[in-house]
Amino acid sequence: MKNKNITKIENWLDERFDLSPIRNLISHKKVPVHGHSIWYYMGGISLFLFMIQVFTGLLLLMYYIPGEDNAYESVQFIITKVDFGWLIRNLHSWAANLMVFFVFLHMFSVFFTNAFRKPRELTWVTGFVLLLLSMGFGFSGYLLPWNELAFFATKIGTDIVGVVPYFGDSLKIILRGGEDVTGATLSRFFGIHVAILPAIFTTLLAIHLIFVQRQGMSEPEEFEKLSEKEKKYIPFFPNFVLQDALLWIIVLIILLGLTVFFPWELGLKADALASAPIGIKPEWFFMFMFETLKLLPAHILFLEGELVGIFGFAVVGIIWMFIPFIKLSKKKELNSKIIRWVGLFSLIYIIVFTIIGYL
Repeated sequence: MKNKNITKIENWLDERFDLSPIRNLISHKKVPVHGHSIWYYMGGISLFLFMIQVFTGLLLLMYYIPGEDNAYESVQFIITKVDFGWLIRNLHSWAANLMVFFVFLHMFSVFFTNAFRKPRELTWVTGFVLLLLSMGFGFSGYLLPWNELAFFATKIGTDIVGVVPYFGDSLKIILRGGEDVTGATLSRFFGIHVAILPAIFTTLLAIHLIFVQRQGMSEPEEFEKLSEKEKKYIPFFPNFVLQDALLWIIVLIILLGLTVFFPWELGLKADALASAPIGIKPEWFFMFMFETLKLLPAHILFLEGELVGIFGFAVVGIIWMFIPFIKLSKKKELNSKIIRWVGLFSLIYIIVFTIIGYL
């Protein structure tokens, strides 16, 4: 009886919307099976964590009140008075960090498997911009509880923006809503976090997923060299989808464990007149940049050290984004080796300087 009802609904929809493309996707799409297949799941995990972010963020919006006089108290009310409010707030915070971690992992896995090669150049570019937007979510959301640590971290972060010549001061004032970090800054960060960034991110994510769908899963070079008989595939539906779902469940269990056993402390309410706490640090995914800027001398030649550092990171970021279009050597194999060494150096640099920052 249920199958008949489902068939009727399917036929009704098919007459109006032509479901043949979806049927073709389900019946024909296949996923290559090889030694690097595990990396195919990183993008799906990142998507899953983004969905958790959206779900928990909407629940938090029901009680959160932006404003210098209300933000801290509303978060305190959520975690102490609202049923399971502490759980939702901690899920949101941990999911944000794990999402950035898995997006980084996804990016480097794509890089080292050369999955950015033609015809996937724009897939790589949109993916890198999504990483930047994910970091933007972390930076803008950090201030929303309006606690002491977030207040001074935001002050330092926006001060760094002000170092940029010509338009740095103007950009800092736009971000802060004035000369200093105040309630106006909180309101702006709230708008950026819950409206502007989600709109841009969702649009770009849809484009990124369309690119992935149109081009299919990337195959490593060694896999492409195999004969058709030697190549192994699994159906995207239901095999790959079920395996992906299993990983989502495992990630959810880990996320719940972190939420319960390592809750995020609210800390003290922000006070603009208080002195900055000792050892203030940014979120972990900004640590390597923060530590690099700290180690630079005050002046390099005739320029400020911070300015040189910011300019350096901007140049490296642009090069990284357009790496699929860069040819360092006419020889294909040599070009791939150089690019891999650049990627390995970048990964080691990020890990080492992040560890140094916490030590």
